[in-house]
Amino acid sequence: MSKNVAEYFACDVFNDEVMKARLPKPVYKAMTKTRKMGTPLDPTYADVVANAIKDWAIEHGATHYTHWFQPMTGSTAEKHDSFISPTDNGMVIMNFSGKELVKGEPDASSFPSGGLRETCSARGYTAWDPTSYCFVKEGSLYIPTVFVSYTGEALDKKTPLLRSMDALSQQAVRILRLFGNTTATKVTSTVGPEQEYFLIDKKMYDQREDLIMTGRTLFGAMPPKGQELDDQYFANLKPRVAAYMADLDEALWKVGVFATTKHNEVAPAQHEMAPVFSTTNISTDQNELAMEVMEKVALKHGLVCLLHEKPFAGVNGSGKHNNWSMATNDGQNLLDPGCTPMENMQFLTFLCAIIKGIDEYADLLRISASSAGNDHRLGANEAPPAIISIFMGEELQGVLDALEAGTSYKSESKVFEIGVDALPDFPKDSTDRNRTSPFAFTGNRFEFRMVGSSDNIGCPNSLLNAIVAGELSDIADKMEGVPADKFDDELKSLLVSIIKEHKRIIFNGNGYSDEWVAEAEKRGLPNFRSTVDCVPHYADAKNVALLQKFGVLSEKEIKARMEVLLENYAKTINIEALTMIDMTKKKYIPTCIAYTKELCDAAAVKQSLDICSCVEKELAEKVSSLTKAAYEATEKLEAAVAAAAAKDDCVLSMAKSYREDVIPVMDDLRAAVDALEVITF
Repeated sequence: MSKNVAEYFACDVFNDEVMKARLPKPVYKAMTKTRKMGTPLDPTYADVVANAIKDWAIEHGATHYTHWFQPMTGSTAEKHDSFISPTDNGMVIMNFSGKELVKGEPDASSFPSGGLRETCSARGYTAWDPTSYCFVKEGSLYIPTVFVSYTGEALDKKTPLLRSMDALSQQAVRILRLFGNTTATKVTSTVGPEQEYFLIDKKMYDQREDLIMTGRTLFGAMPPKGQELDDQYFANLKPRVAAYMADLDEALWKVGVFATTKHNEVAPAQHEMAPVFSTTNISTDQNELAMEVMEKVALKHGLVCLLHEKPFAGVNGSGKHNNWSMATNDGQNLLDPGCTPMENMQFLTFLCAIIKGIDEYADLLRISASSAGNDHRLGANEAPPAIISIFMGEELQGVLDALEAGTSYKSESKVFEIGVDALPDFPKDSTDRNRTSPFAFTGNRFEFRMVGSSDNIGCPNSLLNAIVAGELSDIADKMEGVPADKFDDELKSLLVSIIKEHKRIIFNGNGYSDEWVAEAEKRGLPNFRSTVDCVPHYADAKNVALLQKFGVLSEKEIKARMEVLLENYAKTINIEALTMIDMTKKKYIPTCIAYTKELCDAAAVKQSLDICSCVEKELAEKVSSLTKAAYEATEKLEAAVAAAAAKDDCVLSMAKSYREDVIPVMDDLRAAVDALEVITF
């Protein structure tokens, strides 16, 4: 394989360049229109496209095809069928029809559905998404698809995302028309997800039942050195890690993932991969693909890639910073303030819509980042707090303050001077960065920092798109009938009212501080500390009204997702608790009993020789006492798990029981075992 990236980038992707070369001109034009404008593809073209994809895929080593979809399991799903078709002479031909391209039929009852599907109602469909490129991997043609039930409900993460992108585009175009833009016909949300992860040695991983079963360590005292010296972040890459990252880049580039940035993160063994932004749908698909590739490439290097939000206590966990913006098909980034943001009323209109939306639907945004794993990370002084707020920065805050006060704000370009003659001066950014903010403006986009490292970004972006679409719709409804000679004054008045009513959501200070928690409470901002606190608000009337209005999710689909989230939370904690019980009973308690015997035997020998045995006695007492505490906590944990599991007739009650009754006992058990580790193992 050539090492010239440009020569092999996307070599395994049926992208625009390949389509142009292989499809008849009318079919290619129709496909392009579908991808760029969302126009439905003429069904008569399906066989032509399918044949071209099949021939290309076979040339690239494919023998099978699969509809690749994103069910509510948190990962992707695939079923592989071969291209072979029997002939009369006992041989085969390679065949692939338009029908096979467009539609598949997996068992919908075997995936999480939140009650939308039962075993006796198993039919579901996968349907080709022509806006995302097909690709070849490991001998199969992968066809990105949506996944819906026989009765039409979305059973996946992609369908609501595509719906939300359409809704956002329609409402954003309405706003653009108010400002005289007649060339833009589509607005697309764009995302660049920064993916954090840990790498550990496979041999060490294989010795840890908790890592294997749950993705995180359930026991483990802190080593003498953690991340306190700040010497890991951006540090020189170790050869083994550098080799892994090089192979990862190559593997991702072959399937068209725009991986560009790689570096060490804050915690030991923690790293990050970040791509160039793309349309939200493609970025979501590529991030799911990237996580799979990251795990598989790691194994080739004798490593394991951990994507859990908190694999190790005492050091930073991993997130997925969701850099979100909006772009028009005539080349504008709608969140670019320009050189004079005070005069850029179009930008300010979109900005105020976002401010209003994040304030009114903070619960939805919090829900989009909720999971048992992410609960360990949020608010732990390593990630944003569980309180949703917006960071604006110095310049934009000045603009908003001036707009509210009816004054002016003059943007000034500043030069950063280092004070060394040989070093060049360069333009200084208009504002600092705030790593403690959950939703921070970073120059021409918003960075939603709450998303967990293992999360599918389809959910946060579906809800974010819907929130902004709703606010843009309200503004358009108010302004579309305003006469031209009154438009500027009416718009300014509307934006000022939005700022006054919703500025409580803006916070430019330290989100890690206790003072902010108290201040947020004064402002009336919600603080959902855990998944169990926020997820029930999914079905609040205002949220249902918003998501139904734009066809993103029906009330039935919302309640199904609420149930899936709570059930997954309960099952995750249940697995963790059972793993702790198993490890304690089979490993830790027997080891501690054996060590106590060694100490007692040593003390007896010393006593027989009239030698002081106070150290052995004291250690034996400590070990025995902590072993007793671990044993009692294990017994208590077994009872708590059984009681929580018995509440399965109400998923919310069950989830609450795991949080309130099971997790505290898990913490007690860990404390006892970790204390034993320091003096025993």
